[in-house]
Amino acid sequence: MERHFGDAKFYDIYELDNNQILFIKRIPNTVDEIEEVHADPRKARGISSHLLNEKVNVVVSKIFGPNIKRIQKKFVCVVVKDDEITSAIQIISTNKQRIVNEWEKGEERNHLIC
Repeated sequence: MERHFGDAKFYDIYELDNNQILFIKRIPNTVDEIEEVHADPRKARGISSHLLNEKVNVVVSKIFGPNIKRIQKKFVCVVVKDDEITSAIQIISTNKQRIVNEWEKGEERNHLIC
Protein backbone atom coordinates (compact mmCIF):
# COMPACT_ATOMS: atom_id res chain seq x y z
CA MET A 1 0.00 0.00 0.00
CA GLU A 2 1.31 3.44 -0.87
CA ARG A 3 0.83 5.91 1.96
CA HIS A 4 0.49 9.62 1.42
CA PHE A 5 2.63 12.18 3.21
CA GLY A 6 0.43 12.58 6.27
CA ASP A 7 0.19 8.83 6.80
CA ALA A 8 3.94 8.20 6.72
CA LYS A 9 5.23 6.12 9.63
CA PHE A 10 8.28 8.37 9.91
CA TYR A 11 10.02 11.35 8.30
CA ASP A 12 13.69 11.36 7.36
CA ILE A 13 15.31 14.76 7.85
CA TYR A 14 18.12 15.82 5.51
CA GLU A 15 20.12 18.99 5.18
CA LEU A 16 21.13 20.33 1.78
CA ASP A 17 24.38 22.26 2.15
CA ASN A 18 25.78 23.53 -1.15
CA ASN A 19 25.95 20.33 -3.22
CA GLN A 20 26.12 17.96 -0.27
CA ILE A 21 23.06 16.28 1.24
CA LEU A 22 23.43 15.03 4.79
CA PHE A 23 21.10 12.70 6.64
CA ILE A 24 20.25 14.31 9.99
CA LYS A 25 17.77 11.95 11.65
CA ARG A 26 14.54 9.98 11.40
CA ILE A 27 11.54 11.12 13.41
CA PRO A 28 8.37 9.08 13.93
CA ASN A 29 5.02 10.41 12.77
CA THR A 30 3.30 10.59 16.13
CA VAL A 31 0.37 12.52 14.68
CA ASP A 32 -1.07 9.90 12.36
CA GLU A 33 -3.58 8.53 14.86
CA ILE A 34 -5.51 11.78 15.40
CA GLU A 35 -7.31 12.01 12.05
CA GLU A 36 -11.04 11.58 12.63
CA VAL A 37 -12.06 12.71 9.13
CA HIS A 38 -10.14 12.64 5.87
CA ALA A 39 -8.04 15.82 5.44
CA ASP A 40 -8.51 16.72 9.10
CA PRO A 41 -6.98 20.20 9.62
CA ARG A 42 -5.81 19.16 13.11
CA LYS A 43 -3.66 16.47 11.51
CA ALA A 44 -2.10 18.99 9.12
CA ARG A 45 -1.35 21.34 12.04
CA GLY A 46 0.15 18.51 14.09
CA ILE A 47 2.44 17.29 11.33
CA SER A 48 3.42 20.85 10.40
CA SER A 49 4.26 21.65 14.00
CA HIS A 50 6.28 18.45 14.33
CA LEU A 51 8.35 19.28 11.22
CA LEU A 52 8.70 23.00 11.97
CA ASN A 53 10.24 22.04 15.31
CA GLU A 54 12.91 20.28 13.24
CA LYS A 55 13.40 23.45 11.12
CA VAL A 56 12.16 21.72 7.96
CA ASN A 57 11.42 23.94 4.93
CA VAL A 58 10.83 21.34 2.19
CA VAL A 59 8.75 18.17 2.33
CA VAL A 60 8.95 15.46 -0.31
CA SER A 61 6.56 12.63 -1.06
CA LYS A 62 5.28 10.54 -3.91
CA ILE A 63 1.70 11.16 -2.77
CA PHE A 64 0.15 14.06 -0.87
CA GLY A 65 -3.44 14.09 0.32
CA PRO A 66 -5.86 17.04 0.35
CA ASN A 67 -4.02 18.62 3.29
CA ILE A 68 -1.31 19.69 0.85
CA LYS A 69 -3.22 22.98 0.54
CA ARG A 70 -2.66 23.57 4.25
CA ILE A 71 0.93 22.42 4.60
CA GLN A 72 2.24 24.20 1.51
CA LYS A 73 1.68 27.46 3.39
CA LYS A 74 4.52 26.40 5.69
CA PHE A 75 6.69 24.21 3.44
CA VAL A 76 7.63 23.75 -0.17
CA CYS A 77 5.88 20.48 -1.07
CA VAL A 78 7.68 18.49 -3.73
CA VAL A 79 5.95 15.59 -5.46
CA VAL A 80 8.39 13.02 -6.84
CA LYS A 81 7.53 10.08 -9.05
CA ASP A 82 10.27 7.73 -7.88
CA ASP A 83 10.00 5.38 -4.90
CA GLU A 84 13.70 5.43 -4.09
CA ILE A 85 14.96 7.92 -1.51
CA THR A 86 18.30 8.26 -3.32
CA SER A 87 16.47 9.36 -6.46
CA ALA A 88 14.35 11.84 -4.48
CA ILE A 89 17.49 13.32 -2.92
CA GLN A 90 19.05 13.77 -6.35
CA ILE A 91 15.85 15.40 -7.64
CA ILE A 92 15.89 17.88 -4.75
CA SER A 93 19.53 18.70 -5.38
CA THR A 94 18.95 19.19 -9.11
CA ASN A 95 15.89 21.40 -8.50
CA LYS A 96 17.34 23.44 -5.64
CA GLN A 97 16.81 26.82 -7.33
CA ARG A 98 13.19 26.03 -8.24
CA ILE A 99 12.58 25.07 -4.62
CA VAL A 100 14.22 28.25 -3.31
CA ASN A 101 12.15 30.34 -5.73
CA GLU A 102 8.95 28.65 -4.53
CA TRP A 103 9.93 29.09 -0.86
CA GLU A 104 10.36 32.83 -1.41
CA LYS A 105 6.70 33.14 -2.43
CA GLY A 106 5.68 32.67 1.21
CA GLU A 107 2.21 31.35 1.99
CA GLU A 108 1.18 31.82 -1.65
CA ARG A 109 3.57 29.09 -2.80
CA ASN A 110 2.45 26.09 -4.83
CA HIS A 111 3.69 22.52 -4.77
CA LEU A 112 6.27 21.38 -7.27
CA ILE A 113 6.21 18.23 -9.36
CA CYS A 114 9.69 16.97 -10.13
